Amino acid sequence: MPIKKLLIANRGEIALRIHRACHEMGIETVAVHSTADADAMHVRLADETVCIGPPPATESYLNIPNIISAAEVVHADAIHPGYGFLSENAQFAEIVELHNIIWIGPKPEHIRTMGDKIEAKRTAARLGLPLVPGSDGPLDSIADARKVAKKVGYPVLIKAASGGGGRGMKVVTSEAQLESLMSQAASEARSAFGDDTIYLEKYLADPRHIEFQVFGDGDGNAVHIGERDCSIQRRHQKVLEEAPSPAISAEQRERMGGIVAKAMAEMGYRGAGTIEFLYEDGEFYFIEMNTRLQVEHPVTEMISGIDLVREQIRVASGQGMSCRQEEIRLHGHAIECRINAEDPQTFAPSPGTVKNYVAPGGMHVRVDSGLYTGYRVPPYYDSMIAKLIVYGSTRERCIMRLRRALEEFLVEGMKTTIPLHQQIVQDDDFMRGDYTIKWLEKWLEQQQAG
Repeated sequence: MPIKKLLIANRGEIALRIHRACHEMGIETVAVHSTADADAMHVRLADETVCIGPPPATESYLNIPNIISAAEVVHADAIHPGYGFLSENAQFAEIVELHNIIWIGPKPEHIRTMGDKIEAKRTAARLGLPLVPGSDGPLDSIADARKVAKKVGYPVLIKAASGGGGRGMKVVTSEAQLESLMSQAASEARSAFGDDTIYLEKYLADPRHIEFQVFGDGDGNAVHIGERDCSIQRRHQKVLEEAPSPAISAEQRERMGGIVAKAMAEMGYRGAGTIEFLYEDGEFYFIEMNTRLQVEHPVTEMISGIDLVREQIRVASGQGMSCRQEEIRLHGHAIECRINAEDPQTFAPSPGTVKNYVAPGGMHVRVDSGLYTGYRVPPYYDSMIAKLIVYGSTRERCIMRLRRALEEFLVEGMKTTIPLHQQIVQDDDFMRGDYTIKWLEKWLEQQQAG
């Protein structure tokens, strides 16, 4: 079914990203927005706009009845959820389809399966993906936990089944800590997600975070579009991503890419998805799957030439994928810096009015952002205000171009993390590609101590 009008159920840079893809495809866009986002760039550019509530996300961007009502009022053919908010809400996807509106995303059952960390691990095992050793399901008792921990060996990691962002996650170094930290993890999970289900897995000492971009047509055909290295993190939040990973060989990429593509084909997966692994000592361990577009998707687009949002819309409208695996070619190197409205040293939020905004330019420099001079960054949502994505024919050239682009990037009126990125890309470890998921926090400690 052709899509003529698409409602974007999101805000900020991803809403603008979707709007641009739609207009290049001749599709009209509808921007929904809270009262705090009335002057947002994606709202100003959309063909139609609908206010769906006050600033709190629970009353606007997470308000399913208001979003569905908006779609019906403007006669939207499809809804794209972007990332975050309702993008991995299986119930929302089902409601959209029940209203005969095209859902730009995976099948609701796949969202539900992969949204439950325990069920996702079971599914991954069935599909042949390598797992971190741990419990086969939820922990029912301390005795159960002791048994599993003894088998895999300390340290172990207690994780919330519905978790994310490090909440409901505890590292246990000895049996003496197990019961107390299990209780803390369950309590955190209950508060954050309304679900105190927890499970246990082996704690990997110093891995990298490697994720594979996958795409399926829902009819048993699927491809992978290489991997991204997302190891530079702070408190389990990604700060900088690159593709391809400087730690992965072409042979490893081909082998693991083949495994994940085969798994998605067998699953009948539809649309864009990301399979995330921890990588240590040459081995990959599945940790989770994100059934949506990722914040860091542009680095994959830069090295593949594939517009992932366009592909999402094509598949959802029944046109199928535009390329087969043998046609996908990865070239060069790309790095993305997440620019947040935060103090670069304390990471305290720094919303405010943009007094002057100058985005970097030049060959192979991309900025995904809804900023403009005079725009007021609201304090109600995620602090990311821009993504700087740079491409180079080699990693070294990419880094040199990134350094130059960061020097040009000007956002006045608030503190941003641009200075942090400028320091990171000058570091010798980063230059060598020699880092893990613990690197940034250790580096920050050294900077503060020095």
